Amino acid sequence: MSTAKKEYKRITVKTLVDMKANGEKISMLTAYDYSMAKIVDGAGIDVILVGDSASNVMAGHETTLPITLDQMIYHASSVIRAVERALVVVDLPFGSYQSDPKEALRSAIRIMKESGGHAVKMEGGKEIKESIKRILNAGIPVMGHLGLTPQSIYKFGTYTVRAKEDEEAAKLIDDAKMLERVGCFGIVLEKIPAKLAQQVAESVSIPVIGIGAGNGVDGQVLVLHDMLGITHEFNPRFLRRYMSLYEEMTNAISQYVTDVKSSDFPNDNEQY
Repeated sequence: MSTAKKEYKRITVKTLVDMKANGEKISMLTAYDYSMAKIVDGAGIDVILVGDSASNVMAGHETTLPITLDQMIYHASSVIRAVERALVVVDLPFGSYQSDPKEALRSAIRIMKESGGHAVKMEGGKEIKESIKRILNAGIPVMGHLGLTPQSIYKFGTYTVRAKEDEEAAKLIDDAKMLERVGCFGIVLEKIPAKLAQQVAESVSIPVIGIGAGNGVDGQVLVLHDMLGITHEFNPRFLRRYMSLYEEMTNAISQYVTDVKSSDFPNDNEQY
């Protein structure tokens, strides 16, 4: 399998399918605001997910459920203004698509028109098939999400690994094939056994992006605040921290407080 990296000036849904076909892994991170998105995009990320995880890391909620469609549009708009290269995928929040395909379409249209996002992401399989089809028929690209689906946390009752049992694993494979069949351009698999995730990736021609799903998939996604170490209490096995910004920022801010109180800041060179 080729590992050569082709240069893409702009990532599209077709680019991602080509990357899978060429054996090039896909990099994906979350972002929720202009400043961070500009850094992430400039560093060469392929896909930026404006995730409903903003409910956790930006607003401090325990789950992703409280975030609203208006709030997702606000975050997505901020990200879009920063991005020049990456594909921007926006989560449809809880309650905006599950019950009614017409409502799902209205929600997706609002995200695309009001934020400028490039695609939407939806959690679930056959139970939301009609909503997915309605959105796709309107020409809006859709990314699926299977495995641990945080919007269903109260149904599962836990954030533990999903699809360890044969029945749930078989349903997940069926749902992945269904998502490809109806026209989704990619799938996120969250917190499932690595062997199963690889099996799914090999059974569909669309890209499969993992988070806690092993290395046998077509790419990886992490929450930006987790991989940078801004959030420090969250320590799942799948998370690799690339920085410890919580400690570095705490130390920097503490030093600033000290310098202000001691009149060390501003010094002669820092005033007019």
